[in-house]
Amino acid sequence: MTDQTLAAIILAAGKGTRMHSDRPKVLHRLANRPMVLHVTAALADLDPARIVIVVGKGMEEVTAAVAPHPTVVQEPQLGTGHAVLAARDALVDFAEPGNDVVIVFGDTPLITADSLQAMLAARRAEAAPALVLLGFRPADPAGYGRIEQDGEGRPTAIVEHKDASEEQRRIGLCNGGMMLADGGVLFRLLQEVGNDNAKGEYYLTDLAALAHAEGLAAAVVEVSEEEVMGVNSRAELAVAEAVMQTRLRGQAMAAGVTLVDPTTVWLSADTRFGRDVTVYPNVFFGPGVSVGDGAEIRSFCHLEGAEIGAGALVGPFARLRPGAALGPDVHVGNFVEIKNAVLEEGAKANHLAYIGDASVGAKSNVGAGVITCNYDGFAKHRTEIGAGTFIGTNASLVAPVTIGAGAFVGAGSTITQDVPADAFAVARGGQETREGGGARYRERKLAARQEGKPRDETESEPRDDMGGETRKSGTGGD
Repeated sequence: MTDQTLAAIILAAGKGTRMHSDRPKVLHRLANRPMVLHVTAALADLDPARIVIVVGKGMEEVTAAVAPHPTVVQEPQLGTGHAVLAARDALVDFAEPGNDVVIVFGDTPLITADSLQAMLAARRAEAAPALVLLGFRPADPAGYGRIEQDGEGRPTAIVEHKDASEEQRRIGLCNGGMMLADGGVLFRLLQEVGNDNAKGEYYLTDLAALAHAEGLAAAVVEVSEEEVMGVNSRAELAVAEAVMQTRLRGQAMAAGVTLVDPTTVWLSADTRFGRDVTVYPNVFFGPGVSVGDGAEIRSFCHLEGAEIGAGALVGPFARLRPGAALGPDVHVGNFVEIKNAVLEEGAKANHLAYIGDASVGAKSNVGAGVITCNYDGFAKHRTEIGAGTFIGTNASLVAPVTIGAGAFVGAGSTITQDVPADAFAVARGGQETREGGGARYRERKLAARQEGKPRDETESEPRDDMGGETRKSGTGGD
């Protein structure tokens, strides 16, 4: 059930100048998902009644990405406290005592649902603190704000590193930035936050000291350093990607997936595996891939937007593009590309084929070098291949075309018309065979070499000693 007393604010108005990008910072991707959507996914586990995202002016891309969650614009951008106040009108029904508002950052994509749940549990514990902070203890605290605590471990203030005394800088507990507060207290105290600081901004961190001054109870929940890691540059994005990949691989293996060499397998945030799946080294899972029980993905495959059935065998060196749907026990082999196509149970395409905008019936066999010619230069067309068909090597199926169930298509054929069920279709140039022609050709070439004749001279002489019409040797007519 939705928690009707809980709301969330995601601060996502930062421009991300250090990313050197035309894209808003929070839309840069981690495991093929925009950073801000990792945050909304973590919040979704708390099932808040409302999530509001604070964006900057001109960030329509962010608004579109986070829909259907509402956005509000912070303009001008005068600090984190000012940003939270920008969301007040969108959360007016949560600005009363007894409600809970959690504040997180769109550029902190590694925060977990477990940590957010821990904050909510602390807020709703018997002590019912008005303010719950998120803290961490880094190996090197330089640059981080410090959380001051009283003798009982309750936070009393957050001091920025540049403003901290030497004694305060020896504090190991640092501010993770996120907090959860009583809605009535939050918006009331924000009205008291001033901007008497070097940047002339209104800091959310000032709430800790204001709450303590009023005698309001506060608490702190400690998490790992990686969870509160903010992403402000491409280098930090790469570090966060490595952390996320490690997490995703661990989750997959814990759920019953064998990753033969985990560090070489790259997953997307939405990759879904069944039980007893085996993934070999150097496989890339793009967004939108699901893999059924017992399937095997061999090395050097690139998969995106694909559904792989139970017991299927894919690769090595296969590419599945969006719309690829493999049924149970399908085999897709090396250098086969599937796009917007369905391969039904037991179908096989084991070598060097392209199957696009097509359906392949159960137990059908698509030979090496087969191509569905789906594009005529203006539009895409479909190829329908029935169950139990055999498509011979290097056949070209010119769509739109239908191959009936049980039909055979001869190797090297270019099929432009429908083939009825159980028919045999062949469409290729006639073969010409000249008895003894190979021997005569070889003898002539050997003789020319022994006589020392230049190559171009021998190949320019017309001959008729292989039978049939006179031809120039070396033209391929033999």
